[in-house]
Formats: sequence, structure tokens, C-alpha cells
Amino acid sequence: MAGKKLDRTNARTALEVVRESPTIALITIAPAVVVFGVVWWLVNFWAALLLVVIFGIAAVATGKLR
Repeated sequence: MAGKKLDRTNARTALEVVRESPTIALITIAPAVVVFGVVWWLVNFWAALLLVVIFGIAAVATGKLR
């Protein structure tokens, strides 16, 4: 794959998939929301937000985020 940019065709295709089957999007994001909520409940909001930022930086640094 030459470049990781999302062009209009791929963006529209992704939106169509989510529109046709929102369950796929829900299943994909649900674990992250649950972890965020549990950390918020156990510690506090700022710790949960810090965890999101750390995981985001780690995902970008390792190249797993596309």
C-alpha cells in the first residue's frame, strides 16, 4: 500500500458499511468505552483521559493506528 491516507472513495465506503451495519462499529468501539468507564469509576475522569492519551500515543508510535 503506497501511503496510508484515506481518500474519498475509502471514506465513503467506510461510511456506507457503518450505515448498513452499525453493529460492526459498536462492537469495535465498545471495549474501549467500557475500559474508559471502568477506569473513570475506579479512579477518576482525568486518569481515564490520561489512559486514552497514552494508548493513543502508543498506537500512533507503533503504527497500529491507520
